Parts: sequence; C-alpha cells; structure tokens
Amino acid sequence: MRKFAILFFAVALAACSSPAAPTEAPAPTPTVVEASPTPVVVVQTVVVEATQAPTEVPPPTEVPPTVAPVVVTVVVAPTNAPAEQPTQAPTQAPASGGTAIAIDAAMGRGVFTNMTMSSNAFTLRCAPRDITFNITTANPDIVDVDFYYRIMDLKRLYPKEFVRFGKMTANGSGNFTLTFTGENVKPDLRQDGAWFDFQFIGLNKGGGVVDRSDKITDLVKYTFDCP
Repeated sequence: MRKFAILFFAVALAACSSPAAPTEAPAPTPTVVEASPTPVVVVQTVVVEATQAPTEVPPPTEVPPTVAPVVVTVVVAPTNAPAEQPTQAPTQAPASGGTAIAIDAAMGRGVFTNMTMSSNAFTLRCAPRDITFNITTANPDIVDVDFYYRIMDLKRLYPKEFVRFGKMTANGSGNFTLTFTGENVKPDLRQDGAWFDFQFIGLNKGGGVVDRSDKITDLVKYTFDCP
C-alpha cells in the first residue's frame, strides 16, 4: 500500500513537470460583406386634369430677393438744327454750272477784288455758249461797272480796240455780275479761234469813270464751234 502511494505521487510529479502542449490559435473567421441593397427608383406619372385655359401662363416661381437692378436711363437729345451761318455778300453761281476760275487779284489794280469767271472758253454754237463774270469793289464811289471786250487773233498780229458791251448787274455790297454769250460778240468782230479780252470800268452816280481794272488778256478763248 505504501509503495502504491509513492508510485502515485511520482507519476503525479512527472506529469506536473512536463511542458504543456502548445495551444493552436483558432483560424480567423472570414468577414462576410453583405451587398448593399440596390436603390429602387420608382417613376410615378401623375395625370393632372387641366383646369386653366391654355393661354394662361402659370404664376412665376417665387425667387428669393436679389440685389435690385440698376436702371440706366439714356436720354438722346434731338439733333440740333445747323447753326445759322453769318450773312455774306451775295455771289452768283457760274452760268455754265462749273467751278469758278479766279482772276489774278493784281489785275484788279486794288479797285476790284474777288474777280472770277465761270470758264476759260466759250463758243458761238457749242457748249459752253456763255461765260459769267463776278467782281467786287470796296470803293463806295463806284455804283456801276461797265464791261468792255475785244476779239484778238491768237498771235495778236492785228490789234483791235475795246468796245463797250454794257453795264454789269449790281447785287449790292459792291458785288457785280455779268453773263456774256457767244452771240453777244458783234458779228463784224467775230473770229473763230481767238482770244477774248475784257476790262472792268467803275462808274460813279453821274456816269463818270472812277477807276478801272487792267486789260485782262490771254485767259479766255472764243470759237464758233466746239474747241
């Protein structure tokens, strides 16, 4: 009995001194991810019975107040009428409708200024058939102007005298004008292809000569037909 007890204790002691068998870690449990439920879109069609006339527009949706708009008023002034031009001494347009040709002021000898003519040629039977002269004088004693002319051959081999044609038309403010035609040349003085010379002579109230321009030559040609 005693031996049995000793053997029992020896076996027990050996069991206590032996290392315990390692414990295996449990295998990890895989995580199961559940699928998210797919959202279900439900389209619902609602039929609303029309209660308003088709022409009526539904009231606008209210919009939160915003900054008040800036209103710019543009005032367009009416077009002003053209400013009145200062009154000028009357002048005459050339009879032929062309641009006036200025005559050298030196030929006026200080007596006549602003001397112009409508053309540098005129004819008996073709265009232009007339020529218009305009002149101005600042001499208050000159109330009338006589117009003198002559026809000269182009080489001026046969001198001729000036002849009086008549008075120019007074337009006031010292302005005078005259339109001379091809037929105004006296028949016995006409010459085809010639110079037309002229001169202005200022007269006083009594008809006396106050002063005169130079004899103006080599500026105007006179022909029977078109040059």
